[in-house]
Amino acid sequence: MKQASVGVVIATRDRAPILARSLRRLLDLPERPPVVVADNASTDGTRDMLARDFPQVRVVSLAANRGALARTDGVRALDTPYVAFSDDDSWWAPGALSRAADLLDAHPRLGLISARTLVGPAAEPDPLNDTLGASPLGPAPDLPGVQVLGFLACASVVRRSAYLDVGGFHPVLFFGGEETLLAYDLAARGWGVTHCPDVVAHHHPAPSPRNGRSATVRRNALLTSWLRRPLPHALARTVELATEARCDPDARQALREALARLPAALGARRPLPPDVEHAACKLDSAAAAIGATA
Repeated sequence: MKQASVGVVIATRDRAPILARSLRRLLDLPERPPVVVADNASTDGTRDMLARDFPQVRVVSLAANRGALARTDGVRALDTPYVAFSDDDSWWAPGALSRAADLLDAHPRLGLISARTLVGPAAEPDPLNDTLGASPLGPAPDLPGVQVLGFLACASVVRRSAYLDVGGFHPVLFFGGEETLLAYDLAARGWGVTHCPDVVAHHHPAPSPRNGRSATVRRNALLTSWLRRPLPHALARTVELATEARCDPDARQALREALARLPAALGARRPLPPDVEHAACKLDSAAAAIGATA
């Protein structure tokens, strides 16, 4: 890997001990990537810890919690051509960033690499790996791996120019399932989004579920439909969520929050071009088939 061809951005908030563990792993990588931490207005001493224990890490101190948008602040603070995202509970395998750089160097249309994710101390494969690897979109002659329209943010490497070209993660979504919209926007601008299992990330999430996560992901799935998919599709997804909301508290919360953000989503609505919408429909059909047999 050319020196400093890949930098790492971490968005964090109030998770200083977990962040410190991940930073030690990242700073020990043989690639020696520059690391930027975008701090979402932490109040737990994160910034003091970074200044004391990790002076080599650049910190972007945000005055308010900007959610996933903090990653964009971090990307702008770097000048490397490629940027790997980590969360404060994830890091990259030795050699993964070199491999990602080689793939991005060799494939000029490649905008985002979705890595293979290994979870926890036992390095168990994330089930998402198989889902992405079986994408019905298949390979493209000018791209590595298999084409996808989804990924895990903490296991992705982007071409910096492509990421900034589409504006990064979207402000309407904030956090939670924000990846699909970015994949849509990259594909709509002609950038390739692929799953490359020879690029490996490690993820060590807390064993306890995050409160409200299910509702947030469902909210953002609906908002993504309104932002980019045809109106009949968005309406159908809204009816589905409203039906579920009759007996599901998470669905009620998701619907309530989605309706509050809907005016902003409609103001930013930009339907996908026909080829990307066709790809999204293929993925919808594949997901529905898996759900029907589960």
